[in-house]
Amino acid sequence: MESYFNWNQLLAHIMQLEQEGLVTRTFRRLDPERQRAVIMAILDEAVEKGPVSINIKQVAGRANVSVGSLYQYFGSRERLLDFTVELCVRFMNDLFNLFRPYLITLPIREGLQAYLAGGVEWMNTQAGLLRFFARAAYHSDSDLSEQVVRPIANTMREIVRDMLQAAIDRGEVRPDIDLDATSRILHALTIAVGDSQMLPYLNTYFQITGEDMSSDRVLMALIDLVLNGIVLRRESE
Repeated sequence: MESYFNWNQLLAHIMQLEQEGLVTRTFRRLDPERQRAVIMAILDEAVEKGPVSINIKQVAGRANVSVGSLYQYFGSRERLLDFTVELCVRFMNDLFNLFRPYLITLPIREGLQAYLAGGVEWMNTQAGLLRFFARAAYHSDSDLSEQVVRPIANTMREIVRDMLQAAIDRGEVRPDIDLDATSRILHALTIAVGDSQMLPYLNTYFQITGEDMSSDRVLMALIDLVLNGIVLRRESE
């Protein structure tokens, strides 16, 4: 996980979370290596168990600090949990935004394939984050919906919109499409296909894949369906 994290961006997050009262100045004043050890311990524990189910003793053990030190850094278990939730949301958004410039430079077909297949592959390695996000998205928790789902979903939808806009600028997609509406529809379609591959109970309902229907086949069909509706056709075609 550490290879995905931008530590300069981390400092900005920590300062903002301190202003929001979720972490103490004591933590910000730690040696950078100690900060990194604590943050990675929190993220690793959150990935394994989910942000709201982390074990403080396990975090302390992973970071090689005392439980008392964690209370000095965060003040209470509740604030540590709130900090973890916020950090995970920002971590996921940072990751999406890390790949945004790459995705928008790809031809639209390759970009959509990389966006969906890559997202599913990565999330399937993050069991705790996946369970946490599924709970927030599908279990009617209004607080988590606003705190977690909306900011991440907004980023995802904006990336889809940026990919479509870049494809229009390159002459791949018709310039007369309703860009915002099309982005929302494509965002919803990719969620239906992607989440059904990460959460089997959704696939039972959506019937996306099965014994005789592979995820690659469905992905290609989805992209064909979308592009047949929005690609720019040349007169010779």
